[in-house]
Parts: sequence; C-alpha cells; structure tokens
Amino acid sequence: MRPFVFNRLFSSSRQVAVGLVRHPERGREGFQYMEGALIPVVVFVLVYIAISLELVNKAVAALLGVMVLMVLHVVDERSAVHFIDFETIMLLLGMMTIVSVLRRSGFFTMVSVRIAELTGGNPLKVLVLFSIVTVVFSAFLDNVTTVLIIVPIVIELTAGMGLDPKLFVISQALISNVGGTATLIGDPPNIIIGSKVGLNFNQFIANLSLPILVCFVVVIFYFWATNRDRFRPIDDNLAKLFSVQLLLAKIRHAFLETTIDKVFLAKSLGCLLVVIGLFVTQTATHITPGVAAVMMAMVLLVITPVDVEQVLEEVEWSTLLFFAGLFILVGVLEEKGVIEWIARNIFMRVGHNPYVVVLVVLWGSGIVSGFLDNIPFTITMIPIARLMLESTPIPHDILWWALSLGACLGGNLTMIGASANIVSVGMAKRHGINISFTDFFKVSAPVTIVTLLIASAYLTLYLWITL
Repeated sequence: MRPFVFNRLFSSSRQVAVGLVRHPERGREGFQYMEGALIPVVVFVLVYIAISLELVNKAVAALLGVMVLMVLHVVDERSAVHFIDFETIMLLLGMMTIVSVLRRSGFFTMVSVRIAELTGGNPLKVLVLFSIVTVVFSAFLDNVTTVLIIVPIVIELTAGMGLDPKLFVISQALISNVGGTATLIGDPPNIIIGSKVGLNFNQFIANLSLPILVCFVVVIFYFWATNRDRFRPIDDNLAKLFSVQLLLAKIRHAFLETTIDKVFLAKSLGCLLVVIGLFVTQTATHITPGVAAVMMAMVLLVITPVDVEQVLEEVEWSTLLFFAGLFILVGVLEEKGVIEWIARNIFMRVGHNPYVVVLVVLWGSGIVSGFLDNIPFTITMIPIARLMLESTPIPHDILWWALSLGACLGGNLTMIGASANIVSVGMAKRHGINISFTDFFKVSAPVTIVTLLIASAYLTLYLWITL
C-alpha cells in the first residue's frame, strides 16, 4: 500500500508540485495547477518515513516538519494553529491525567490481584479473566495503560506456573487493541475520527460494540483452539499446584501490605464515572468529550492529595505535540489540494460500488496500520474519506466505522503496528522473555485476518440492511 501511494505521488510530482484545485463545472477531469504543493508533500513524506522507521522521536519529526513549512513561508503561525484539532488534544490530555491519578489510588493493583486469585492457577482462566479485564480497561481507559498494568502480573503468574509467558503477553497486547476499538476514547484513531467527523461516544458504542464483542470471543476461542496443550489444567501436578499457591500467597501478601486510601479511591473512581457519564449524555448536555475530560481531570487534581507536578510529568506531552504537528502537516496538504488529488487518483478508482468502497477502506486501513503508525494514517484518511463520500454517498457513517475498525484492528498485524504491542514486548524483555518480530507475527497475523473478516461481514450486513 505505502509504495503504491508514494510511487503515484512521485510519478506525478510535476502535477502535485503545483497543486490541484477542482473546477466544479468541469467535473472530475477539471483541475488547474496552483503554486505551492511540492514542499508540503516532500516534508510530509520525509516526516512519515522518519516516524515509520523510528529515526527520531515522533513529536520531534512532526514539529520539525511544521517548522520547515513555517521557515519556508508555506504556512504562517496563525494558519497553523487553526489546523490543530484542540478537541482531540483536550480529550487525550484529560484522560491521561485521570488515568495517572487513578493509578495512584491503587485501583488497578486491587483489580489485578483479585483476578489473579480468581484464576486459581488455571491457565485457561488466566487467559480468559485477564482478557476480560484488558478488553474493558482498554475500552474506557487506553491500551498502553492497560498493558502496563496487566502484563507484569500475567508474566509473574504464568512463569510461576511453569508456562511460557510469550503467548499470554501477546494475547493481552492483541486483546487491548481489540477492546480499544469499541469506544470513542479507547484508541487514538477513534478519538481523531470522533472529533474530526463529529461522532459522539454513544455512536461508537452503538455501532462498534457488537463486532468487537464477536471479535473478542472469536479471538479467545482461537487462542484456546490453537494452543490446547498450554491451557490444560494443572490439577494433576502437585508440584505446580504448590508453587502456584505460594505465588498467589506472595501476591496477596504484597497487596495487603499496600495501604489503600478508600476516600482517595472513591474520589478517583467517582470522577472517572462522571466523565464517562458526560460522554454518554453529550447529546443532552452539549458538553464535548474534550471539555468533559479536562474539566473532571482538573477537579480530580483539586480534590485528591496528589502532587500535581508529578501527575503532569506523567502526561505524554510528546504524544500531544505529535498530534498537533500532524494536524498542521495534513491541514497544509488539504489546503494545497494534495489530499483531493490523492483521493481522486488513487482511492476513488475503486469505483462507486458502496460495498467495494467500504471494504477497500477497511482492508486498506488494516494493512497500512499494521506496518505504519495508525495515527498519521487516520488523520490523512479523514479528508480523503470525505471526498469519497461526495461521489459515493454511504449512509449511517458506515465508512467511518470501516476506517475505525481497519485502523484499530490492523494495529494487531505486527509487533510495531500499535504502541500497546511495543510496550508489551518491551516489558516481557525486561523480565527475560524475548519475543521476536516473527514470534509475534505468527500469532498476530491470523488474529488480525480473522477480526478483519468479522468486521467485513458486519459492515457488509450493515450496508445491506441500510441500502
């Protein structure tokens, strides 16, 4: 996908170099040239390469690209600020702050220990129960926070049971990406789509919860069916049973020695529930998710005994700056007519059949997101999808659900496809467990294909009912 797009861009560099503006009266072929598109195209491609190959920090790459455009007078400061989607930035900032405070309350530790006790050392229960926690946490918090909490406990449990933790680590990374697809706040691509398109929290849950629930159940069944030997009960092995009970006792003892401030915990959970309630009632309150998240985050910092400076240090400022830079880069491309050129000369050549358009967006997003960062891809695809909708009207926002499902589920394809994957593998390595790119791909590729097939069936049926 990426070589095809880039080849088309560079093979027609003389066209793109001067930009394209459509004349409505002359139809699809009616374009005229406009000065100023070569520089933003070259800068965007270089930034994308730097991000994909991890040559420099993502935020640095994006902001350096913006600074180059400003120095060369392609865009000025005021115009650049207008391209930034502050709704997305505020939503991320608010949820990062809330999660940081909630982590200090001991809530995540408490849940993890209780789940560990419930498993009783049964390998299948470890997979199922922790996967349920992972999918729920990922839907209402974020993927990276979820795996940071879950993966260390899973590694300790499975290693103590004499099992290979690799499969369990990979499973939690993949499940976190599946769960994050279900809601507006679960995965960055959804946050971007919701903010740019104007879709609310309830619409995401109403349209994506069913296919994600099916994907979750099928993925769990797939793990069990393809690894039955690893999920056999250990009841007939007294040595393993004894070691597991010792391990659970150790985890329980460590938890009991941790002091939990019940008032602090109640305030933290209360604010989280309030912000989710504001998301759900957005159509009645008219309070946007970004405003709701930042407002409750600030309330939480006021009413809880936390060090505000430390909490703010844990906010991923580099991620927020990365988003801001990408919004500007893509905004310039859209203003210069490059996005329209890409849409009309690449994506719109699939024809006007709504089924084909939806499936191309789904699978194209899924494959590209497996090898590249799905955040810049999503930001780039939104204006392209808007242009596709002009020529092929598709009802009930189905094309946006295709983009969301493809970008989020596609992140499971490879070890570098999603941040949760990279973090999970990194934590495993710190525990002496090496998961190679191939090890991950052998498990993740079939899971990705299966979930995208489920999404294809769902979108096809949804489209058939509505047309």
